[in-house]
Amino acid sequence: MPSTATIRRILHAAGLVVPQPKKRPKSSYIRFQAELPNGCWQADITYWFLADGTRVEILDFLDDHSRLLLTARAAMLFTGADVVTVMDDLISTYGPPAATLTDNGMVFTARFTTRPGAKNGFEKLLAAHHIQQRNGAPAHPQTQGKIERFHQTLKRWLTARPLPESIAELQAMLTLFQTWYNTARPHRAINRGTPAQAYTALPKATPATTPQIEYRTRTDRVDSNGKVTIRYASKLRHLGIGRAHRGKRVLLLITNDHVTTSDADTGEILTEHHLDATKNYQPPVWRKPLTG
Repeated sequence: MPSTATIRRILHAAGLVVPQPKKRPKSSYIRFQAELPNGCWQADITYWFLADGTRVEILDFLDDHSRLLLTARAAMLFTGADVVTVMDDLISTYGPPAATLTDNGMVFTARFTTRPGAKNGFEKLLAAHHIQQRNGAPAHPQTQGKIERFHQTLKRWLTARPLPESIAELQAMLTLFQTWYNTARPHRAINRGTPAQAYTALPKATPATTPQIEYRTRTDRVDSNGKVTIRYASKLRHLGIGRAHRGKRVLLLITNDHVTTSDADTGEILTEHHLDATKNYQPPVWRKPLTG
């Protein structure tokens, strides 16, 4: 008996087979691209290895319109505070983008944490600049397709070179790659121009969104030092309530950077705080006067 492949080849040559591809043809895909530079920044964290086998992280920010590599930073591990620092540096250098697009990593969003309504440091920084935040669906990296594809280019370039001995050496390699990628490498998606040419060819988009207000509540018990803790901008902050309320169960109402603390049993307001992201201890701006 002939093989099924032989039968198919004969039928196909005779014009008796109607092609029915399982995959959609590429012509049916709609390419998404921001209309202007700074219209959207994509960000993600990938990894690489040092010569001794240590795995380190690389944080990338890519302009969606021009494919300009805004930065590539290396570190042992990127915390939420590290990502905020990098984003703040980029805003100072390039101006705030209209939007960002990331996955749902904890350094980018707190929406899947156990604290509904809470915002981490990255989200608060975006809100402060009125930058729209976009997050891909969980387990769907195709949404961040440009930066996922960029990682292939980056890792092919790194693979062609010896593994770095240190993070500082890796950072030097990333800086060299950034210059080559932005100014010398023609990019097929932007008509064989370079990202630097595409980024400077048009005016820059700016934020135009109204940030959402953060509302959340939390119950706690005042500790022996007269304080309660709250997570704000990715760090624990200590709120001064007063030693007179030690052991008392309290309800905290958080509205952006304003916290109202009340007695959980009676509803009586005890303190008000305006949170300062540069400090761990937060003194009250108003405290219920003690009587008797």
